[in-house]
Amino acid sequence: MTSPWRWRLAQPADLPAIVAIYNSTIASRMVTADTEAVTVASREAWFAAHQCPERPLWVVEDAGVISAWLSFSSFYGRPAYAGTAEISIYLAEAARGRGLGRWLLAEALRVAPSLGLHTALGFIFGHNEPSLRLFYRAGFADWGRLPAVAVLDGIPRDLVIVGRKLDAADQHAG
Repeated sequence: MTSPWRWRLAQPADLPAIVAIYNSTIASRMVTADTEAVTVASREAWFAAHQCPERPLWVVEDAGVISAWLSFSSFYGRPAYAGTAEISIYLAEAARGRGLGRWLLAEALRVAPSLGLHTALGFIFGHNEPSLRLFYRAGFADWGRLPAVAVLDGIPRDLVIVGRKLDAADQHAG
């Protein structure tokens, strides 16, 4: 079955849309530990760090409008962890609930071994049940829990670290 979506590498002109999607998730207190909107300027260094082939930033367009983005981020910044990356997925509100997140995660897992990755991680708030379900369905398991590590609006929140080992077979999945 052919997907209605296609991802592409993010371009500098995409950064305002990427930031807008990110900012749209802040109010829910489900997705990010940021509590105030971020600016395009504040995300320029982050964007630049995702312009290398091993840690790309993808966007998905729907009718010419960016509706989602996905990033591969280095874990812990030491050479021994070079084969491990965190996968982050953000969807515009109108794109949620349509299977786009599931498809995008499957694509990331398919491509990850070609990026030199053997391990994929997700850092997800413990109360973010939809995102946890998404990653569990993709074969991730709980690898750690940091209890009450974040406080959002006075409420302590756990951070769940989910992980999955990858192999060459992942390149053919999806």
